[in-house]
Amino acid sequence: MKTLFKTIALLLIISITSCDNDSNPSPNDTQCNYQGFTFLDTSNNTQTLIPETDLTTDFFPNNGGPGIPAVEIYGGTPFVVFTTNAVTVGATENINIIINGTTYPVTVTCQRAGTLVGDEFRFDVTANNVEAEYCVVIDSVNP
Repeated sequence: MKTLFKTIALLLIISITSCDNDSNPSPNDTQCNYQGFTFLDTSNNTQTLIPETDLTTDFFPNNGGPGIPAVEIYGGTPFVVFTTNAVTVGATENINIIINGTTYPVTVTCQRAGTLVGDEFRFDVTANNVEAEYCVVIDSVNP
């Protein structure tokens, strides 16, 4: 029951808030000051839904064949899975985010990209005029 409540709360929070951490000036412009899955609440405060420490970020430089990279981010409570090929700055892709087994269509835009363990990725995630952000550190690179 707690997991169901957390999932509903997560979706409700995402549906009534937005994230403006990618607009100038922003604390996340040059480094991820708010790491994890975050949003900007109605009082203009950054809220972290899932901290980066609860997420695993895998970079696959050859996921779709030689030189065709992808990133997978997963973990947290509720359990979230996010995979995208939009891994260069400015790249956009329509994908599905999975939250506790339920699939939701979103648009993801890469705001910051890395290729090595310890590098940061930042993704702007939008759906139905709502915005959230993933700001994560690469945990593993898998050729």
